[in-house]
Amino acid sequence: MSVDRIPMSKTGYEKLKAQLDSMKNEEMTSIAEQIAAARDFGDLSENAEFDAAVEAQGMLQAKIDDLQEKLARALIVDKSTLPTDRVVFGSKVKVLDLDLDDEEDFILVGPGEEDYDQNKILLTSPIGQALVGKHIGDVVEVPIPKGTLKLRVVGISAD
Repeated sequence: MSVDRIPMSKTGYEKLKAQLDSMKNEEMTSIAEQIAAARDFGDLSENAEFDAAVEAQGMLQAKIDDLQEKLARALIVDKSTLPTDRVVFGSKVKVLDLDLDDEEDFILVGPGEEDYDQNKILLTSPIGQALVGKHIGDVVEVPIPKGTLKLRVVGISAD
């Protein structure tokens, strides 16, 4: 079974690693203390504080497992070596919305670096997936809830 690698920059990798460290060493410790304190309240069968803390622990563990899995599949990409003749991870892509006649820039990033206010979108997002591999002049159609978003690639550069 092949494992799909997740492209990300060194910065994105380090950010996810720091989040994981915080979850494991700070948040999990805090929840363990909450569980211990809730046990002191007595009967666990009717102890809402205990139930809430155990549920929070389970949810945090699921987040930890997800981050560990992403980090294990990470493929650190040196963006300075990437091509600029086609859209790839790390590309800054200028697109023209053909319906609105409006230009917009997107930067395709990996997990941990997405920032939609700065137009840093995940490579795995619908727009990111539609743009990957395209060249200047290519038109992509992205299904959206209100129909189809039609974009023409008008520029590609390294971020």
